[in-house]
Amino acid sequence: MEMEREHKKPSLFQALSCFIVMAVIIGVGKGIFKLDIQPLLLLCAFYAAIIGLRLGYTYQEMEQGVTENFTASLPVIYILIAVGIVIGTWIYSGTVPYLIYLGLKLISPQLFLVTAWAITAIVSLATGTAWGSVATAGLALMGVASEMGIPLGMAAGAVIAGGVFGDKMSPLSDTTNLAPLICKVDLFDHIRHMFWTTIPASLVGLAVWFVVGQGLTVNSANSESIALLSQNLSTIYNFNLLLLLPPVIVIVGALMRKPTVPIMLLSAVVAIALGMGMHGFTAMVTNPAAAEAIEAANVVKLLTRGGISSMMTIVNTIICAYAFAGIVAKIGCLEVILHSLASKVDCRWKLVGVTIICGLVLTFATGVASVPIIMIGFLMSDMYKDMGLHGVNLSRTLEDCGTMWIPFVPWGASGIYYMDLLGVSIAEYAIWCIPCYLCIVFAMIWAVTGKGIRYLDK
Repeated sequence: MEMEREHKKPSLFQALSCFIVMAVIIGVGKGIFKLDIQPLLLLCAFYAAIIGLRLGYTYQEMEQGVTENFTASLPVIYILIAVGIVIGTWIYSGTVPYLIYLGLKLISPQLFLVTAWAITAIVSLATGTAWGSVATAGLALMGVASEMGIPLGMAAGAVIAGGVFGDKMSPLSDTTNLAPLICKVDLFDHIRHMFWTTIPASLVGLAVWFVVGQGLTVNSANSESIALLSQNLSTIYNFNLLLLLPPVIVIVGALMRKPTVPIMLLSAVVAIALGMGMHGFTAMVTNPAAAEAIEAANVVKLLTRGGISSMMTIVNTIICAYAFAGIVAKIGCLEVILHSLASKVDCRWKLVGVTIICGLVLTFATGVASVPIIMIGFLMSDMYKDMGLHGVNLSRTLEDCGTMWIPFVPWGASGIYYMDLLGVSIAEYAIWCIPCYLCIVFAMIWAVTGKGIRYLDK
């Protein structure tokens, strides 16, 4: 009979070195050389495997750890595929363009900043993507801001904050699905718990934008760009209230706490039926006038988004991140780090504070929100349980310091995207993305006071 292989326990230095090496590899590889995150994560997994071999683990044992963690990620992959289908069908049906069309009708010079936030938030809530909303409605709003004489950094801050708000609170968002899955909590429980930090932060932002907006000296609004965008969208789609049915289905399903994937797929089926009935299956492909209208309306990026393939980047990232997480968990690194952290974190506010600090460090090191959510969620879930705190506290905090902060990373995909798209620097718009950085402030306030904290049932 083959004797069981003896395993050594990693030292704290060996355990920490896996994460230090990861921060260096991803920080240098992505931040300086602009390499894709996936191969960098695999390189981090290779280093962790070397540590595992030195501790006496075989390749097969570490492979088993990766397999176990990847199996746990399958539910979120199912959700992400459903999200891709929903986004594509909502765009095809005209639901998303109709939401843009309605939002643009609300623009007022004195309330421009508040309205800009609201429009991008609505579009982002409907699509689950800040990028899509900022690239369409946000881009049009920047043109209007320029004509009004509103500082572009100020306008960009409100637009990006609205987009990130919707991205964070939408059940269609990839990170909003990823965080509760990693922390093993219900999706809609996670969204409801984020109200405690996201709503107060947004209300403060809206109050500041309202006051600042009243004091702005603006020129007479030139509504030609708004009218052109509205006209082009209405040329492509036959707008009516029935187009709001797909998001209504998702909202009602959320309120009734129905399973996420079936509700999303039902919404997609209804959206396909609406698209076929109102616009014709190939209308946008074969109609030259419609194609020209799409180009003129600056909605190309939104109208070509969606589908299963649009979710593959985040799926690949999850797989590669779990290769690293599975190995460090199998060889005992997480246990050693958890024991070390637990000995120093003796109260609720310290635990939330450590989560925020680790989240911000990893967010700036990687430039994406998914890796910190996976790594820290995997690392700290048991610590929250041991302190009697429900997993929604962890999942909320991971989004507060991940999803809300990625627009501020100059070498991250979001930071580069917003700077290039809107023509402003991070230094110009960061101060006006008020809700984005206030979320962690409210997270700490609730951690200290005990308000907005959910505990495990006895």
